[in-house]
Amino acid sequence: MRIISGVYKGRKIQAPKKLPVRPTTDMAKEALFNILNNQYYFDDISVLDLFSGTGNISYEFASRGTEQITAVDANYGCIKFINETSEAFKMPINTVKSDVFKFLENSKQQHTIIFADPPYNFEVSLFAKIPELVFKNKLLQAEGTLVVEHSKHTDLSHLEYYSYSKNYGGNAFSFFVKN
Repeated sequence: MRIISGVYKGRKIQAPKKLPVRPTTDMAKEALFNILNNQYYFDDISVLDLFSGTGNISYEFASRGTEQITAVDANYGCIKFINETSEAFKMPINTVKSDVFKFLENSKQQHTIIFADPPYNFEVSLFAKIPELVFKNKLLQAEGTLVVEHSKHTDLSHLEYYSYSKNYGGNAFSFFVKN
């Protein structure tokens, strides 16, 4: 995996093979950040990266100047890897080892962008729980966006607060906003 843009542009990060992850592809990540770049100044936002895995998305935000990043994952190896990598690059990433759903139930902090990359084999009911908890617990700031990554074969358009989706290869991003 590599960092697409920002101060760490071009840097390659090699995650241990034993981590239970599927990092967002460079093509999909570049497309996502092109969309977000047209809506936000990255140095003015707060980001919550759910099911953060290798930290791929968090590193991209940090490279682009985001100072407030929280990465949440239940896997100790993933959290350890993100901590080591962010420390090596001096990136401002705060990690939380937690079940994402428990974290969303208990969190009170609001964010500008919440990015969730759960396992693609989740049941639709588990995907639905993410926006449900985010909006019920008011975890997005005004003008904030929830982005959920999933397989292009998963349809989330029926969920409340759904705005639109974009497909990139086998990946899709669904965007949720409070109107």
